[in-house]
Amino acid sequence: MTERTVLQSIQGQRVLVTAAPHTTVVEAACIMTRAGCGSILVTEVDGSLSGILTERDLMTRVLAKARDPAKTAVAEVMTRHPYCVGPEMPVSEAVVIMIERGFRHLPIVSKDTKIMGVFSVRDALPREIDAAESLAEFRDQMNDALG
Repeated sequence: MTERTVLQSIQGQRVLVTAAPHTTVVEAACIMTRAGCGSILVTEVDGSLSGILTERDLMTRVLAKARDPAKTAVAEVMTRHPYCVGPEMPVSEAVVIMIERGFRHLPIVSKDTKIMGVFSVRDALPREIDAAESLAEFRDQMNDALG
């Protein structure tokens, strides 16, 4: 059976959840809550991706630092230039990237820099997660063997 791509795995999802860099953290948190998602893409006026704001960013860069979310712009606390994947990437490979790098969300961006969505591990099927774990273990063993 052919493995799904990250784009296929998010088919049927709602529209992109985005905010401008000047949006306040409290506004972004409200947008995320209404959309029921754990991240928001930060986009420029031309639609290009400048960053991603995640629940983890809210905790580590706002709450833990006692910043005022009503006065802090998302541009001040977002993850700039997030790691992105192409729409044709197999789900298991995307999950390996998430495991190895500690990510929970991967923006999907086309070659012409069009934002197509956000992949989350929740979008993977159990068999794809199993394949990713096997691939990650294999990579670890190869790295250990090669020194």
